[in-house]
Amino acid sequence: MKHQLDFEKPILELQRKLEDLRAHPETHAIGVSFEEEITQMERKIAETRRQIYANLTAWQRVQIARHPQRPFTLDYLGTAFTGFTELHGDRLFADDRAVVGGFAQIGGRKVVVIGTQKGRDTKENILRNFGSAHPEGYRKALRLMRLADKFGLPIITLIDTAGAYPGIAAEERHIAEAIAVNLREMMLFKVPIIGVVIGEGGSGGALGIGVCDRVLILENAYYSVISPEGCAAILWKDRKAAPQAAEALKITAKHLLELGLVDEIIPEPLGGAHQDTLTTTANVKDCLIKHLNEIAALDEKERLQRRYAKFRAHGHFTEPEPTPTAK
Repeated sequence: MKHQLDFEKPILELQRKLEDLRAHPETHAIGVSFEEEITQMERKIAETRRQIYANLTAWQRVQIARHPQRPFTLDYLGTAFTGFTELHGDRLFADDRAVVGGFAQIGGRKVVVIGTQKGRDTKENILRNFGSAHPEGYRKALRLMRLADKFGLPIITLIDTAGAYPGIAAEERHIAEAIAVNLREMMLFKVPIIGVVIGEGGSGGALGIGVCDRVLILENAYYSVISPEGCAAILWKDRKAAPQAAEALKITAKHLLELGLVDEIIPEPLGGAHQDTLTTTANVKDCLIKHLNEIAALDEKERLQRRYAKFRAHGHFTEPEPTPTAK
Protein backbone atom coordinates (compact mmCIF):
# COMPACT_ATOMS: atom_id res chain seq x y z
CA MET A 1 0.00 0.00 0.00
CA LYS A 2 1.51 3.31 -1.07
CA HIS A 3 1.71 6.18 1.39
CA GLN A 4 -1.06 8.65 0.57
CA LEU A 5 -1.21 12.34 1.45
CA ASP A 6 -4.30 14.09 2.82
CA PHE A 7 -4.83 16.36 -0.17
CA GLU A 8 -4.80 13.32 -2.49
CA LYS A 9 -8.05 11.95 -1.03
CA PRO A 10 -10.31 13.18 -3.89
CA ILE A 11 -8.12 11.26 -6.35
CA LEU A 12 -8.21 8.13 -4.18
CA GLU A 13 -11.98 8.25 -3.90
CA LEU A 14 -12.34 8.41 -7.67
CA GLN A 15 -9.84 5.59 -8.13
CA ARG A 16 -11.80 3.41 -5.69
CA LYS A 17 -15.00 4.08 -7.63
CA LEU A 18 -13.23 3.12 -10.85
CA GLU A 19 -11.96 -0.11 -9.31
CA ASP A 20 -15.45 -0.94 -8.00
CA LEU A 21 -16.94 -0.28 -11.42
CA ARG A 22 -14.41 -2.58 -13.08
CA ALA A 23 -15.00 -5.28 -10.45
CA HIS A 24 -18.81 -5.00 -10.74
CA PRO A 25 -19.65 -3.91 -14.29
CA GLU A 26 -23.32 -4.66 -13.72
CA THR A 27 -23.59 -1.50 -11.57
CA HIS A 28 -22.79 0.94 -14.38
CA ALA A 29 -25.32 3.65 -15.26
CA ILE A 30 -28.25 2.63 -17.44
CA GLY A 31 -28.15 4.12 -20.93
CA VAL A 32 -24.38 4.54 -20.86
CA SER A 33 -22.04 1.90 -22.22
CA PHE A 34 -19.62 0.32 -19.77
CA GLU A 35 -16.59 1.38 -21.81
CA GLU A 36 -17.84 4.96 -22.05
CA GLU A 37 -18.38 5.20 -18.30
CA ILE A 38 -14.88 3.84 -17.65
CA THR A 39 -13.43 6.43 -20.04
CA GLN A 40 -15.36 9.27 -18.36
CA MET A 41 -14.16 8.17 -14.93
CA GLU A 42 -10.52 8.00 -16.10
CA ARG A 43 -10.81 11.50 -17.58
CA LYS A 44 -12.27 12.79 -14.32
CA ILE A 45 -9.39 11.26 -12.34
CA ALA A 46 -6.81 12.79 -14.69
CA GLU A 47 -8.44 16.23 -14.52
CA THR A 48 -8.76 16.08 -10.71
CA ARG A 49 -5.10 15.10 -10.41
CA ARG A 50 -4.06 17.91 -12.75
CA GLN A 51 -6.06 20.52 -10.82
CA ILE A 52 -4.74 19.40 -7.43
CA TYR A 53 -1.07 19.34 -8.43
CA ALA A 54 -1.30 22.58 -10.40
CA ASN A 55 -2.41 24.45 -7.25
CA LEU A 56 -0.28 23.00 -4.48
CA THR A 57 0.36 25.09 -1.37
CA ALA A 58 3.84 25.42 0.14
CA TRP A 59 2.88 22.98 2.91
CA GLN A 60 1.62 20.41 0.44
CA ARG A 61 4.94 20.60 -1.43
CA VAL A 62 6.75 20.04 1.89
CA GLN A 63 4.65 16.89 2.36
CA ILE A 64 5.62 15.65 -1.12
CA ALA A 65 9.29 16.41 -0.40
CA ARG A 66 9.03 14.16 2.67
CA HIS A 67 7.18 11.33 0.90
CA PRO A 68 8.73 8.00 2.00
CA GLN A 69 8.60 6.60 -1.55
CA ARG A 70 10.43 9.59 -3.02
CA PRO A 71 13.78 8.68 -4.66
CA PHE A 72 16.73 9.11 -2.29
CA THR A 73 20.44 9.62 -2.97
CA LEU A 74 21.19 5.90 -3.50
CA ASP A 75 18.36 5.71 -6.05
CA TYR A 76 20.00 8.46 -8.11
CA LEU A 77 23.41 6.82 -7.74
CA GLY A 78 21.96 3.63 -9.20
CA THR A 79 20.26 5.27 -12.19
CA ALA A 80 21.58 8.75 -13.06
CA PHE A 81 25.20 7.73 -12.38
CA THR A 82 27.32 4.73 -13.36
CA GLY A 83 30.22 2.92 -11.72
CA PHE A 84 29.53 4.25 -8.21
CA THR A 85 32.20 3.16 -5.71
CA GLU A 86 31.36 4.13 -2.13
CA LEU A 87 34.03 5.40 0.25
CA HIS A 88 33.53 5.17 4.00
CA GLY A 89 34.59 6.97 7.14
CA ASP A 90 35.96 10.37 8.11
CA ARG A 91 39.35 8.96 9.31
CA LEU A 92 38.73 10.70 12.63
CA PHE A 93 35.85 9.04 14.48
CA ALA A 94 33.40 6.86 12.53
CA ASP A 95 31.47 6.21 9.33
CA ASP A 96 28.21 8.16 9.36
CA ARG A 97 25.66 6.21 7.30
CA ALA A 98 23.45 9.31 6.93
CA VAL A 99 25.99 10.56 4.37
CA VAL A 100 27.02 8.45 1.39
CA GLY A 101 29.65 9.32 -1.16
CA GLY A 102 32.31 8.11 -3.51
CA PHE A 103 33.52 8.03 -7.10
CA ALA A 104 31.08 7.75 -10.02
CA GLN A 105 30.57 8.77 -13.64
CA ILE A 106 27.88 10.85 -15.31
CA GLY A 107 27.72 11.72 -19.00
CA GLY A 108 31.15 10.13 -19.50
CA ARG A 109 32.69 12.45 -16.89
CA LYS A 110 34.33 11.16 -13.68
CA VAL A 111 32.99 12.87 -10.55
CA VAL A 112 32.78 12.59 -6.78
CA VAL A 113 29.18 12.35 -5.52
CA ILE A 114 28.12 13.04 -1.93
CA GLY A 115 24.57 12.95 -0.58
CA THR A 116 22.43 12.62 2.52
CA GLN A 117 20.52 9.35 2.67
CA LYS A 118 17.23 8.58 4.45
CA GLY A 119 15.68 5.16 5.10
CA ARG A 120 12.54 3.52 3.73
CA ASP A 121 11.54 1.71 6.92
CA THR A 122 12.25 1.90 10.66
CA LYS A 123 15.33 -0.36 10.52
CA GLU A 124 16.94 1.59 7.68
CA ASN A 125 16.00 4.95 9.19
CA ILE A 126 17.79 3.99 12.40
CA LEU A 127 20.83 2.97 10.35
CA ARG A 128 20.74 6.26 8.40
CA ASN A 129 19.70 8.35 11.43
CA PHE A 130 16.69 9.57 9.42
CA GLY A 131 19.07 11.38 7.05
CA SER A 132 20.37 13.70 9.79
CA ALA A 133 24.16 13.62 9.78
CA HIS A 134 26.52 13.68 12.76
CA PRO A 135 29.76 15.72 12.66
CA GLU A 136 31.58 12.70 11.19
CA GLY A 137 29.17 12.77 8.25
CA TYR A 138 30.25 16.28 7.31
CA ARG A 139 33.89 15.42 7.93
CA LYS A 140 33.54 12.40 5.66
CA ALA A 141 32.01 14.67 3.02
CA LEU A 142 34.93 17.08 3.43
CA ARG A 143 37.45 14.24 3.08
CA LEU A 144 35.85 13.17 -0.19
CA MET A 145 35.69 16.73 -1.50
CA ARG A 146 39.39 17.20 -0.76
CA LEU A 147 40.07 14.02 -2.73
CA ALA A 148 38.03 15.42 -5.62
CA ASP A 149 39.92 18.70 -5.53
CA LYS A 150 43.28 16.89 -5.41
CA PHE A 151 42.50 14.80 -8.50
CA GLY A 152 40.58 17.48 -10.42
CA LEU A 153 37.19 15.77 -10.27
CA PRO A 154 33.93 17.78 -10.23
CA ILE A 155 31.85 17.47 -7.05
CA ILE A 156 28.11 16.75 -7.06
CA THR A 157 26.08 16.88 -3.85
CA LEU A 158 22.55 15.52 -3.40
CA ILE A 159 20.75 17.24 -0.54
CA ASP A 160 17.86 15.58 1.32
CA THR A 161 17.88 16.18 5.06
CA ALA A 162 15.62 17.79 7.64
CA GLY A 163 18.81 19.11 9.22
CA ALA A 164 21.99 18.03 10.96
CA TYR A 165 21.55 15.79 14.01
CA PRO A 166 20.87 18.07 17.04
CA GLY A 167 21.67 15.54 19.79
CA ILE A 168 24.14 15.81 22.66
CA ALA A 169 26.66 13.46 21.00
CA ALA A 170 26.74 15.69 17.91
CA GLU A 171 27.34 18.76 20.07
CA GLU A 172 30.13 16.97 21.95
CA ARG A 173 31.87 16.24 18.65
CA HIS A 174 31.36 19.84 17.41
CA ILE A 175 28.64 19.67 14.75
CA ALA A 176 28.66 23.45 14.22
CA GLU A 177 32.44 23.48 13.66
CA ALA A 178 32.20 20.60 11.17
CA ILE A 179 29.58 22.41 9.11
CA ALA A 180 31.42 25.75 9.33
CA VAL A 181 34.65 24.20 8.03
CA ASN A 182 32.74 22.69 5.10
CA LEU A 183 31.29 26.10 4.22
CA ARG A 184 34.76 27.65 4.20
CA GLU A 185 36.45 24.85 2.28
CA MET A 186 33.71 24.47 -0.34
CA MET A 187 34.06 28.14 -1.20
CA LEU A 188 37.74 27.54 -2.01
CA PHE A 189 37.77 24.25 -3.93
CA LYS A 190 39.02 24.78 -7.48
CA VAL A 191 36.89 22.08 -9.14
CA PRO A 192 33.28 22.61 -10.32
CA ILE A 193 30.65 21.97 -7.63
CA ILE A 194 26.94 21.38 -8.27
CA GLY A 195 24.30 20.76 -5.60
CA VAL A 196 20.81 19.36 -6.11
CA VAL A 197 18.08 19.61 -3.47
CA ILE A 198 16.21 16.36 -4.14
CA GLY A 199 13.86 16.44 -1.15
CA GLU A 200 14.26 18.33 2.10
CA GLY A 201 16.88 21.05 2.35
CA GLY A 202 16.93 21.78 6.05
CA SER A 203 19.08 24.52 7.60
CA GLY A 204 22.83 24.13 8.13
CA GLY A 205 22.49 20.38 7.67
CA ALA A 206 21.76 21.04 3.99
CA LEU A 207 24.12 23.99 3.61
CA GLY A 208 27.01 21.85 4.95
CA ILE A 209 27.22 20.28 1.48
CA GLY A 210 25.44 23.09 -0.36
CA VAL A 211 28.07 25.75 -1.16
CA CYS A 212 28.18 25.20 -4.93
CA ASP A 213 28.70 26.93 -8.25
CA ARG A 214 25.15 25.97 -9.18
CA VAL A 215 22.31 24.97 -6.84
CA LEU A 216 19.48 23.06 -8.52
CA ILE A 217 16.21 21.98 -6.94
CA LEU A 218 13.51 19.51 -7.82
CA GLU A 219 10.06 20.97 -8.41
CA ASN A 220 8.56 19.68 -5.15
CA ALA A 221 11.63 19.95 -2.94
CA TYR A 222 12.18 22.75 -0.43
CA TYR A 223 15.17 24.64 0.99
CA SER A 224 14.83 26.50 4.27
CA VAL A 225 16.70 27.93 7.24
CA ILE A 226 14.26 26.10 9.54
CA SER A 227 11.49 23.54 9.20
CA PRO A 228 7.91 24.86 8.99
CA GLU A 229 7.14 23.11 12.30
CA GLY A 230 10.14 24.70 14.00
CA CYS A 231 9.22 28.13 12.68
CA ALA A 232 5.61 27.68 13.81
CA ALA A 233 6.71 26.64 17.30
CA ILE A 234 8.84 29.79 17.65
CA LEU A 235 6.60 32.43 16.04
CA TRP A 236 3.10 31.05 16.59
CA LYS A 237 3.89 28.98 19.73
CA ASP A 238 2.07 26.11 18.04
CA ARG A 239 3.48 23.52 15.61
CA LYS A 240 0.01 23.21 14.08
CA ALA A 241 0.70 26.54 12.36
CA ALA A 242 3.26 24.79 10.10
CA PRO A 243 1.20 25.37 6.90
CA GLN A 244 1.10 29.10 7.64
CA ALA A 245 4.83 29.09 8.41
CA ALA A 246 5.61 27.26 5.15
CA GLU A 247 3.90 30.02 3.16
CA ALA A 248 5.68 32.77 5.08
CA LEU A 249 9.14 31.19 4.75
CA LYS A 250 9.05 31.19 0.90
CA ILE A 251 10.71 27.77 0.78
CA THR A 252 9.28 26.30 -2.42
CA ALA A 253 11.32 25.92 -5.61
CA LYS A 254 9.40 28.72 -7.32
CA HIS A 255 10.04 31.21 -4.51
CA LEU A 256 13.69 30.20 -4.21
CA LEU A 257 14.27 30.75 -7.92
CA GLU A 258 12.62 34.19 -7.74
CA LEU A 259 14.86 35.11 -4.77
CA GLY A 260 17.98 33.94 -6.61
CA LEU A 261 18.79 31.23 -4.05
CA VAL A 262 18.67 28.43 -6.62
CA ASP A 263 19.69 28.42 -10.27
CA GLU A 264 17.19 26.05 -11.91
CA ILE A 265 14.08 24.05 -11.11
CA ILE A 266 14.15 20.44 -12.30
CA PRO A 267 10.63 19.26 -13.30
CA GLU A 268 8.98 16.26 -11.65
CA PRO A 269 6.27 13.94 -13.02
CA LEU A 270 2.70 14.91 -12.15
CA GLY A 271 2.12 13.88 -8.54
CA GLY A 272 5.76 14.01 -7.48
CA ALA A 273 9.08 12.29 -8.09
CA HIS A 274 7.87 9.06 -6.45
CA GLN A 275 5.26 8.59 -9.18
CA ASP A 276 7.94 7.98 -11.83
CA THR A 277 11.44 7.57 -10.44
CA LEU A 278 13.05 6.82 -13.80
CA THR A 279 11.73 10.01 -15.40
CA THR A 280 12.82 12.04 -12.38
CA THR A 281 16.35 10.63 -12.33
CA ALA A 282 16.63 11.16 -16.10
CA ASN A 283 15.63 14.82 -15.64
CA VAL A 284 18.22 15.24 -12.89
CA LYS A 285 20.92 13.58 -15.01
CA ASP A 286 20.26 15.79 -18.04
CA CYS A 287 20.29 18.93 -15.91
CA LEU A 288 23.50 17.94 -14.14
CA ILE A 289 25.31 17.20 -17.40
CA LYS A 290 24.23 20.55 -18.85
CA HIS A 291 25.45 22.55 -15.84
CA LEU A 292 28.64 20.50 -15.50
CA ASN A 293 29.57 21.29 -19.08
CA GLU A 294 28.87 25.00 -18.56
CA ILE A 295 30.86 25.29 -15.33
CA ALA A 296 33.78 23.16 -16.53
CA ALA A 297 34.17 25.52 -19.50
CA LEU A 298 34.85 28.46 -17.17
CA ASP A 299 38.32 29.59 -16.23
CA GLU A 300 39.22 28.44 -12.69
CA LYS A 301 39.69 31.99 -11.38
CA GLU A 302 36.40 33.15 -12.88
CA ARG A 303 34.59 30.12 -11.44
CA LEU A 304 35.81 30.90 -7.91
CA GLN A 305 34.93 34.59 -8.27
CA ARG A 306 31.40 33.72 -9.44
CA ARG A 307 30.92 31.24 -6.58
CA TYR A 308 31.99 33.85 -4.04
CA ALA A 309 29.78 36.55 -5.57
CA LYS A 310 26.82 34.18 -5.71
CA PHE A 311 26.75 33.60 -1.96
CA ARG A 312 27.70 37.15 -1.04
CA ALA A 313 24.60 38.31 -2.90
CA HIS A 314 22.24 36.15 -0.83
CA GLY A 315 20.01 38.19 1.42
CA HIS A 316 20.67 41.50 -0.38
CA PHE A 317 17.58 43.35 -1.54
CA THR A 318 17.07 46.76 -3.12
CA GLU A 319 13.97 48.68 -2.12
CA PRO A 320 12.75 51.69 -4.10
CA GLU A 321 13.25 55.09 -2.56
CA PRO A 322 10.06 56.48 -0.98
CA THR A 323 8.31 59.08 -3.09
CA PRO A 324 8.67 62.52 -1.45
CA THR A 325 5.41 64.02 -0.31
CA ALA A 326 4.38 67.39 -1.62
CA LYS A 327 4.55 70.23 0.90
